Amino acid sequence: MKPVPRLFLDASVWIAAAGSTTGGSAATLELCRRNKTRAVASRLVLLEAERNIRKKLGREALLRFYREIASQGVDVIKTPTSHEIAAQNRTIDPKDAHVLAAAVKGQVDFLLTLDRKDFMAPKVLHAGLPFQIMTPGDFLRLRLGK
Repeated sequence: MKPVPRLFLDASVWIAAAGSTTGGSAATLELCRRNKTRAVASRLVLLEAERNIRKKLGREALLRFYREIASQGVDVIKTPTSHEIAAQNRTIDPKDAHVLAAAVKGQVDFLLTLDRKDFMAPKVLHAGLPFQIMTPGDFLRLRLGK
């Protein structure tokens, strides 16, 4: 049996899915729930998502976020070391280096994000990372052929 793709979900994906039950982020989490893909995250990413959902979207979205985490069986990877994070500072803005470091450490197939400006810059996309970076919508089109 072919292993399912491992998806590192950036905070922006968790936030979007908590804010709306439709759209690419929610559909991607549905694939994870159905064991068609596997959600991977780091504690820092989940904390960032929780903080932003609490601040910007309110109680209902926060409860949806908690339900998503509970229903996913998310692989929460060990926090990257400061050395692993620093190694990504040459590739991306230091504020986002922890995300790349965690995705590398998590041995994922894809990093999904809605942050096109920072993660889809040519420097990042051509850095030789061991995974593809794309939006949830792009992943769904690739995966489902739509």
